Order: sequence, then structure tokens, then C-alpha cells
Amino acid sequence: MSEFSDCHWQSRDGLKLHYRDYPGRGDRPPLLCLPGLTRNARDFAALAERHAGEWRVICPELRGRGDSAYAKDSATYNPAQYVEDLAELFEQAGIARFVAIGTSLGGILTMIMGLTCPERIVGALLNDIGPVIEPGGLKRIRGYVGQGRVFPTWMHAARGLEETQRAAFPDYELADWIATAKRVMTVSGNGRIVFDYDMKIAEPFAQSGGGAGLDFWPGLAGLAGKPLLFVRGALSDLLGAETLGQMVAACPDSEAVTIERVGHPPTLDEPEAVAGIDRLLKRIG
Repeated sequence: MSEFSDCHWQSRDGLKLHYRDYPGRGDRPPLLCLPGLTRNARDFAALAERHAGEWRVICPELRGRGDSAYAKDSATYNPAQYVEDLAELFEQAGIARFVAIGTSLGGILTMIMGLTCPERIVGALLNDIGPVIEPGGLKRIRGYVGQGRVFPTWMHAARGLEETQRAAFPDYELADWIATAKRVMTVSGNGRIVFDYDMKIAEPFAQSGGGAGLDFWPGLAGLAGKPLLFVRGALSDLLGAETLGQMVAACPDSEAVTIERVGHPPTLDEPEAVAGIDRLLKRIG
């Protein structure tokens, strides 16, 4: 297992934010792994272990997630603030350029940075997200984010996840659900198992519509010409197959990989995703 350092940076409004830093070669840009709305650095543990040593891997946890501090003002749980926080990370950690690996919300942040700081992005992977976000997927996410469910055991937590997400992962067995639960949940101070994020992240997400109707095509255009990989779960309700085709057409140097019998989002540990990431990194060097 690859060792990582638990590191921190400071947001402009005074929050202590956390990231995992896996060491790697200094002559390559680091892999910057950006998680989904309710997720944390643990989502990228297997990816980091595959590539650490050859590549430095940095896994930030957005404010209100994992070991990052919770915001006093829930209105700051928004993509513009997350990008500002990341800009502070780049400044404080001396990160000039990077390969972005963005899952869901992390992919939205990557597209925003395609507008705000494209010169920093050497290449990118957008995992099950694109410029058009399907309303059905947003409705599903609004139905569970911020619900604050509590479980007495990991078995109960796994069954709880299976109830809400089995349509996206029809081939998962109990061990897979337990592993997923341990990525997205934590043991609270009273010994109960809870989701590892501030429930208040749901407030601005609901008010904003979760990004529905926003135009992210200019952000994708800012990434065009760089080595790009688009990963889509064949059962995804957030990234449509038609949108994926339009993304490839808009970015001639890109590759698309579809993971069969997987919904939103792929873990990036599927064999097809692993092979696609290897091809992406080979192009970058």
C-alpha cells in the first residue's frame, strides 16, 4: 500500500482544508483528484496506489467533506467557492500545473478551471459528467443528499446504500457495498456510522438546481487540445450518451470509455477505466 501524507491548506475565509499527498516523480505534473458532491479523498485510494511513485497524486477534500473543516456559512458550498479554495491550494502547495481527474462535481470544477486557469491543466479525465447534466440524475441526487441517515453497523450502512443505489451498480455484492460504505461514511463520536460530509451542502445545491441549465461548454472548450479522457457509466442518469458523443466531437484529441453495467459514477477501478487512464497518462508522459 502506498503511503501518503495528511496535509492541509487554508481557505481565504479561514477554513483548514485537508488533502492526501502521495509522493511521486517531480518531473511530472501531479494528478489532482477531485471528488463528487458528497465524496472525499478515499474515493481515489486505489487509483493513487496504482500510480503513486511514478506520479505524485493529490486528493483534496472540499470544504465540508472528510477531514476538511465545515463552513460556517452554508452558502459557501458552491462551485465558485470550491475553485477559489483550490486556487489557494495551488498557491500554498506550489502546484503550477496538474492533470485533473474529476468525478461528477470534480469534473464540473475541472471544466470551470478550463475557463479560469486552463494553462494549469496539462490533461484531464472527466468521470461521468459533461456540459449537459441530465435532470433525472439531479432529481435523484437531490432526493438523498443532506438526509443525514445514521446506521448502527457497517452491514446496515451497506444495506442502506444498496437500497438507494442498486440500480446504478446491479452487479455489486455485499462486499462491494461494504467497501463503498467505508469510502463515503465514517464512525461518529457516539459510535454510530454517518455520512462523511456536512449535511448543509444540500442547501445551496437545492437552491441552485445543482447546475441544471448552466452552460459548461465554454469550460470544456478550454480543455480542448489537451489529452482528455471521458468516462461514462452505461447506466448513468447524469451524463447522457448523446452528450458524450458531442463532447468527443468538440475535443478531437479526446478518448471516451463507457463502462458497461455501471451507473453514476464509475469508481475508476474498473478494468476499462484503468486501461483508459493508463493510455491518458502515457500521452501526457
